[in-house]
Formats: sequence, C-alpha cells, structure tokens
Amino acid sequence: MKIATFNINGVRARIETLTGWLADAQPDVVVLQEIKTQDEGFPREPIADLGYNIETHGQKGFNGVAILSKLPLEDVSRGLPGDETDEQTRYIEATVVGHRALRIAGLYLPNGNPQPGPKFDYKLAWMERLRARGKALLATEMPAVMLGDYNVIPEPRDAAFPEKWLDDALFQPESRAALRRILFDGWADAVRLRHPGSTRGPFTFWDYQAGAWQRDNGIRIDHVLLSPQAADLLIDVGIDRDERAKDKPSDHVPVWIDLDA
Repeated sequence: MKIATFNINGVRARIETLTGWLADAQPDVVVLQEIKTQDEGFPREPIADLGYNIETHGQKGFNGVAILSKLPLEDVSRGLPGDETDEQTRYIEATVVGHRALRIAGLYLPNGNPQPGPKFDYKLAWMERLRARGKALLATEMPAVMLGDYNVIPEPRDAAFPEKWLDDALFQPESRAALRRILFDGWADAVRLRHPGSTRGPFTFWDYQAGAWQRDNGIRIDHVLLSPQAADLLIDVGIDRDERAKDKPSDHVPVWIDLDA
C-alpha cells in the first residue's frame, strides 16, 4: 500500500498539480495539508474521478487537512484531542483496510513563528497533544502511520544551511526536543530508516523566495512516522522531488512510503 503526504498549499489553486501527481504516482492513500478551503468548497469531483474516497477537515482561507483513499475510510475523526477550544483544522484520522487494517493520522503542525510568543507556545502545546494521541495509537498495537507537515527541522542535516534557521520556530531546541519525545515513545522516522547515513537532506520544502529551489536551499519538515507494527511492514520510502520543478508547484513535495498492507 502506497501512502503519501503532500502539503498542497491551496487545493483549489493547485487542483491540476494534485490530480496530475495522483494520476502519475498512483498512491493508495494521501493526506493533504493546507487545503485552505471549507469542506463544502473542496474540489471533490476531479479527485473522485480518479477513484478516491475523500474526507476533509477544512476552514476558510488557511489550514485544513484531508485524506484521500482508493480504499474505504472507516472510523473517521477530525481534530486533535486535548483542547476543545482549538478551532484550527490541523488533524484528521481514519482507518484504511487493505490486506490488514491501518490507522492513518494526517496532520499539519503549527508553524510557531514568530518566536518567542503565543504562536510558538501554541506549537509546543499542540505537539504535547500530538504526543498524547500518538501514545494512544501505539497502545492499540494496530499498525499506524502519523504523517504530514510537522513544521520541524529535526537535525542540522535536515537543512541545507542550518545556520540560517537558528532563529526560526522550525529549528528551535524546544521544537526539536518535542519531536524527539514523540519518536522516543516508539515511533520511527520512515525517511531515516531509508537514509540512515545521509549527512545532507533529503529535503521536502523549498521556499518560493531567493532562488531556494535553484540553489537547493531546502529543508525536511514533512515526516512520516511509523508505529513498530507499521515499521515491520515497510518496503520502501520516496520523495517526489521532481514535483517542485513542475508548473505551479507547491513549496512542498510529496513524501511516500510503501507498506506490505
């Protein structure tokens, strides 16, 4: 089963980008971030025409997540538990059943800039809620994949020029430590399982400004975390880097895994 994450940076503005990639890459399950539309405004028809079931958790103008699946989606839930006052649409979960059942959690973690400040405090609090939800998923012992735009650069090798990110919320010691705590609970970083010895990259995001793509000034902030049961099923991992060079690209590229599921 091919499972992917893609921050599309506006699904209505990039529907042709998205459907072109779906047709070429043929993922079975995709989580999207930054759909930037309310549920009723999501462009369902061209995606459904490609054979996908669609579940969304959107809001007007920003944020928003979705799950697309060629297989039925069961037990769908929206919103990250732990704060009933949080109105930002950043989290969606569902069960997908292929040869076996998998729990899929798609997320769009807060950016946190500027830091210090309330946006950074919200980011760290959100990460603690994510950790708690992750622990609950691990306790089920069902294979689980927790993937999306984490807005965290885990290590210096995950940035082409780490010194340029020292003041950014994505690379603060607190952000990185919060992600490590999630990993230490038992989650595995799929890209690092595939590229354990890499000293630079691979990257998943290039800013639109200052020729970042042309200079390969990228960072890795889109992550796929696997429960132990899912990690046992891992066949391959990939990053569709060429999507960044196509017409009207997102600033992110898809990251995917293939599971024996």
